[in-house]
Amino acid sequence: MEKICVIGGGSWGTTLANLLIEKNNDVVIYDVSLDTVNEINTYHTNISKLGDILLNQELTATTNLKETLNHVDLVVIAIPTAFIRQTLKEINKLINKPIVFCNVSKGLELKTHKRVSEIVNDEINSEYIKAYVVLSGPSHAEEVIQKKITSIVSASKSRIYAKKIQELFSNEYFRIYTSSDVLSVELSGSLKNIFAIASGIVDGLGYGINTKAALITRGLKEMKRIVTVYHGNTSTLNGLVGVGDLIVTCTTKLSRNYSCGVLIGKGLTILEATNKINMVVEGIKTCKSAYNLSKENNLKTPIIDAIYNILYNNVKPEVQIKQLMSRKLIDE
Repeated sequence: MEKICVIGGGSWGTTLANLLIEKNNDVVIYDVSLDTVNEINTYHTNISKLGDILLNQELTATTNLKETLNHVDLVVIAIPTAFIRQTLKEINKLINKPIVFCNVSKGLELKTHKRVSEIVNDEINSEYIKAYVVLSGPSHAEEVIQKKITSIVSASKSRIYAKKIQELFSNEYFRIYTSSDVLSVELSGSLKNIFAIASGIVDGLGYGINTKAALITRGLKEMKRIVTVYHGNTSTLNGLVGVGDLIVTCTTKLSRNYSCGVLIGKGLTILEATNKINMVVEGIKTCKSAYNLSKENNLKTPIIDAIYNILYNNVKPEVQIKQLMSRKLIDE
């Protein structure tokens, strides 16, 4: 049995904590929201995130980070990327032994463009990092909590710990594959949210499946261009963390990024759309990071550029689509 702290009582953190406790682990959720903590402890639900699903009664939550980290073996990071660095600073002050960090968040830090593995290395003393693992792939918490079959990837530079996390999380409905390509897994998990917003926008404008197929395919091409610059393995993106994650986030209302895009396509402002979603839409900040990265490296990323202009320069989606379709014709 592992002693596990899940940082974040959102939909994904709660779902994975529930899965782990059902596998007879000692699990506690840390969250800054007293309302969320009280609801989990008292009613065994997290209605605003997961509807009326009843959680395992053994699952507990707390707002006391020090208490959560007491004798912990594994920390699961399940909070928006914007809050990870500061949270890790606090964790570093409270731990006194090597532990495994498993990241399940998807995003790039806005100012630095850093991946979560890099933020962990920045903020956690090296002697306290037993291993770093990222879990990523096509997975909506709302389906996993209902025990609908899902497959994702456990990636780590340590094959031993990639397999340990694989075995820890896998069950009859949640299947994990392993990888050593941390960079590509983290980048693809972040970048796909941009194309989910784009997919929502074209649906909001009333375009069809032809449009979406083109968007997903060309979006994958842009993701590979960015991964190539960082010397990742582009073949990794042909699997669950690339193609798989693009399909799941670009085609369903369960994706907050896709849903935000639909609202923008229907004419809502960015602020109105995000207020209506009422959850962090990671793709908005990731788009800014990806846009800056592409410019710094002279990459051709026309879809990312278009979404950036819509989100940050108030360009109308219809204008950007017209510009995309009137570009110089090229070979695939």
